[in-house]
This record gives sequence, C-alpha cells and structure tokens, in this order.
Amino acid sequence: MSVSLFPRLEPRLSSVQKPIQYVGGELNSTVKEWDCAPEGPTVRWALMYPDAYEVGLPNQGVQILYEVLNERDWILAERTYSVWQDMETVMREDGIPQFTVDAHRSVRDFDVFGLSFSTELGYTNMLNALDLAGIPLHAVDRGDEDPIVLAGGHAAFNPEPIADFLDAAVLGDGEEVVLAISEVVREWKTEGRPGGRDEVLRRLAVTSNIYVPKFYDVAYAADGTIEAVVPNRPGIPYRVTKHTLMDLDAWPYPAKPLVPLAETVHERFSVEIFRGCTRGCRFCQAGMITRPVRERSIETIGAMVENGIRKTGFEEVGLLSLSSADHTEIAEVAKGLADRYEGSNVSLSLPSTRVDAFNINLANEFSRNGRRSGLTFAPEGGSERLRKVINKMVTEEDLIRTVSAAYSHGWRQVKLYFMCGLPTETDEDVLQIADLARKVIAEGRKVSGRNDIRCTVSIGGFVPKPHTPFQWAAQLDHETTDARLKKLRDTVREDKKYGRAIGFRYHDGKPGTIEGLLSRGDRRVGAVIEEVWRDGGRFDGWSEHFSYDRWVASADKALAGTGVDLDWYTVRERDYDEVLPWDHLDSGLDKDWLWADWEDALSAADPSAPHTEVEDCRWTPCYDCGVCPEMNTEIQIGPTGRQLLPLAVV
Repeated sequence: MSVSLFPRLEPRLSSVQKPIQYVGGELNSTVKEWDCAPEGPTVRWALMYPDAYEVGLPNQGVQILYEVLNERDWILAERTYSVWQDMETVMREDGIPQFTVDAHRSVRDFDVFGLSFSTELGYTNMLNALDLAGIPLHAVDRGDEDPIVLAGGHAAFNPEPIADFLDAAVLGDGEEVVLAISEVVREWKTEGRPGGRDEVLRRLAVTSNIYVPKFYDVAYAADGTIEAVVPNRPGIPYRVTKHTLMDLDAWPYPAKPLVPLAETVHERFSVEIFRGCTRGCRFCQAGMITRPVRERSIETIGAMVENGIRKTGFEEVGLLSLSSADHTEIAEVAKGLADRYEGSNVSLSLPSTRVDAFNINLANEFSRNGRRSGLTFAPEGGSERLRKVINKMVTEEDLIRTVSAAYSHGWRQVKLYFMCGLPTETDEDVLQIADLARKVIAEGRKVSGRNDIRCTVSIGGFVPKPHTPFQWAAQLDHETTDARLKKLRDTVREDKKYGRAIGFRYHDGKPGTIEGLLSRGDRRVGAVIEEVWRDGGRFDGWSEHFSYDRWVASADKALAGTGVDLDWYTVRERDYDEVLPWDHLDSGLDKDWLWADWEDALSAADPSAPHTEVEDCRWTPCYDCGVCPEMNTEIQIGPTGRQLLPLAVV
C-alpha cells in the first residue's frame, strides 16, 4: 500500500515558489484507489514529462497515455513532473521522495515509471527524479521492488545515451503499446512474479516492439566507432521495431483534457488532426519517424473540438500536426469550425504553416471571430540553394506571394523561422535571410499602404538527428554558428530603411552542440550525463539553467581514455559503413534510401547540377522510403466529401 505524502509536503509548500504546481486536483484529473482492480492485481504507472509543471502538464502525449491507462479499471496512472531547485532542497532535507501530483504517492511504489522525452536536454531531469525517488540510477542495480523505468517520445529513437539508466524504451506511438505492456506486467504479477525483474523484461523484449538495453551488448572498434550491437541471450530480436497506431478516429484522445491550476506554456486545447508527415524535409526527424500520414476524419475533429471546449472552458483551440494545412479537408474543417463557433469566444489557430500550403481563405476562416494574431511561416533556409539541399522546396516568389496576400488582407505581422548550421551552408546563405526579410517588409508596405508592418526573424541552430538523411552530417561548431548569426544581426541593424521593422531572435550555438552530443551519442555518453547531473545540472532545456562549461568539463572527464570526445560526436561526418548507435532500432526507413537522399542533398548543393525534389508521397507514387511495407501500414487520407455541420442550438 502506498500512502499519501501530502501531510509531509503541505507544511513546506509555503517555503517554495509556485507551490500550486505540486498540489494536483486539476479539472479532469483522476485519483484511484491503490488497489483499484475489481479482481487480480492492479498495474500502476507513474508518468513523467521530465520538465517543470508549466511545460509538462500541457504535453499531449502524457495526457493521452494518462487517460488511456486510467480508462481500464485494473490500471492506475498518475503524473509527476520535475521539481524546481527550491522544492528539491525541501525534499532532500525532509526525506520526501519524488511524488505524483494526483495522490502524492511515492514514484518508487509504482510498477512502471514512464518518461516521455521530446528533447534530449531532459536527461539530467530524469536522473534527478530517479535519485529523489530512491530508485537506483543504473538499471543493473535495481531489484524486483523497483519500478520498470521506461522511456518513450521522439528522443527514444536513440535511447543509447541513457541506456544504462533505462530498463526499456518504446519506439513510436504509445496508445496501444502501454496497454500491451500493462497486460504483460499484470500476467507476470498474477503468476507470482516468476523469474523476477529479468523475466518481465524478457517478456517485454520478445514482443519486438520494446527495447531492453541490458539484453544487448555493444562492441567498439579500435577507432572508437561501434563494431556491433547484438543480443546477449536467446530469443531477443536483433532489431526492435517502432509501433504505429492506425485509425486515429478510434483513439479520440484526450477526451478529458487536463486544465492546469497554474499558468502553463500553452493555454489552449489542442486537437491532433493528423499524425505523420511525408513532405521529406531532410532535417526533420519528426517527419521521418512518424510516417505514414494518418488523418483524423472531419467528424472526429469536430467532435473532439466540441468535447474539449465543453470539458475545459478553454477559448482557444489549436489544430495540431507537423503540417496542419496539409490535411486533405483543412478548408472544410476551417469553414465548419468557423461556422460553428462564429459569434462565440472560441478562437481557432494553426501552428506554423508551410508557405506552399497557406491560402488567404484559410487564414480568414481561422480569424473570423476577430482574433488576428501574427502568421508564422518556416522557409528554414535563407537561400534557394540551401532550401534545395534540405528539400524544402519553397521559392522566394512563393514566400513573397504568400505574405503579400496576408498583408493585403489586414495582417500586420509575419514571423519567419530559419535554421543556421545546415549542411553545406555558407555565410552568404545566412545573410540572404536579411534580404528575404527586407523584401517581405517592402511587399507588406506596398500592398497595405502602411508603415507599421513587422517581420520577425527567428533562428534556431540545426542539430543532426537519427533516422534522417542528415544523420551522417557534421554538425556546425558553435563558434561558426554564433559568428554567422552576429553577421546577420549586424546586417539587419545597419539597414536604415527596414532594420527597425525586422525583429531578430536567435539562441547561441552552445545548447545545440550538447543536444547534438545527446541525440547521436552512444552508451559512453551516459557517463557524461551522470557527471553533469552530479555537478548540479538540472533543467538543461532552460537557458538560465544550462551551463555549456559544465557539459564540456564533464565530457572531458567522463570520456577520458575512451578515444572519443565531444567533437567526435558532433562535428565529425560519418560514412555509410559506420555502425550508428541506433541501427538496431527500426523506424521503418530503409537505410539505403536515407543514404541516397543524403547524397542527393550534397549534389543539390551545386547550383549547376540537375536537381529533383523528393515529392510528398501523399499525392505522388511511392518513392520507396520503406515505411509502409516494413511496418505493414499505409497512408490514410481523405477526402471523405463530408461536412462538419454546425451544432444544433438547444
């Protein structure tokens, strides 16, 4: 039986900032009895998004799994988040372990501790949570009474840097997998836990959908590269495959969205209108690992929006996906929702929109209730040459035509998102961002007849990711990144005619270097993460808490004598024959296809060379990336020809 820690916690809440993030009780949250199963054993999950409450609570992945699990009467699921330094001090002083916010139970008492990673910079927060929970950091030291520590999310497609701390990792969509894992754990508990911890992990591993790092040995060559990753016991698969959820209409979650008690980073209700993307942007891990495209029907979208508004009271609804305007019935969705909520307080929004998918009718539908925020577009590369390299086939003419339509219809602000450090990039490619911003402002002033036109340029550093054509690329060093961005900033500021109308936002290159280490690292990087955490590293995704110097010093110390270092993992280009740390983890993408696409990117760097765009296979014949036959899946798109009818007035 797990008891509530709240009586010990409550007297200390007045001594910490934002105590409300630790009290729980949100609208639509669930608290169950510890032994909730009507018969047989209860399976208990502690779910964590390893960041602060304000970032973690809106995370849709955790909300969906929380709801899917709690719908079963024999499963109990609760949530936990990273605690701020002041609360950590209180917990260590008073011996209060990492707790859930739902019933304030100790995380160590649960059967499964599931963490969802959308970024690798949350790894130190995981170690802190394990330590606060009293769970041994290293999987090899855990006993039968410790929970199974399980990772999911996009970062789990290369979990090798945290392999020493994990019992298991799940690749792909989680809705069905968490239930399958629960069934395995329940059966094992019903039988009296035969074979202990190793046996339940073996049962999970043989499904081929769950990766158990301890069942694989890694051998290294003399030059520091990986020689092989092989199973170390019978029955364990050589490759672990991702899981793909088909028929999103059958899984309309979250159906009971959580309403935060404290301010969070997203104050809105979000509906995922489709999953996956086949646009083929070579830098985009999310687009590669979530294939194929699977759309929700217009009826399901309408039902989810109405249900979410009714159950949360939110007045903003975001229609989410990797490229929302690509939904085959987005025009009908937009008009149907605008008709339904016209005259109400409900506003609709699309996230960043592709230039070539945007049209003014769509924008007008989404702003019909009078809320006209800025529009965001992501050309990604400053020059047309670079956009060919990354397969983001948006021309300057496309962009100018699009922003011209927006400014002429009353918009005053446009945000453009770019990346710095893309393969083959030069200073000139980056400086062309300033030219593009000037042309956008000039066009806006011309078509609107006004001078209060704004264009914000936002720039992120490019980090090569596993399971993409750029997984072999050398990452640009942070010194060159910062120098290029300084040149760009100075160029914008020196422009007397347009400079004041151009906003400029960018992050320095150092966090991207560490993200690169963690995203393409192998098991040796685990020692670096642990060293950083022991030196006080927490919340590395927050600029005010991130310390590049700490990471560099920890890497020097932890990697001493291994023959590899920080630069080896980041600024070094790989070749085809090198065994990559994630080669035994199957996202469905054919490695030869990825390599051919990488070579196409390099050939596209030559403006005189012939170039063929990798088109979107939603609208063209299959180009053999491998996902559909490998995963036994298929693209699921409309049009259905149906309409979203307004709700009947009661």
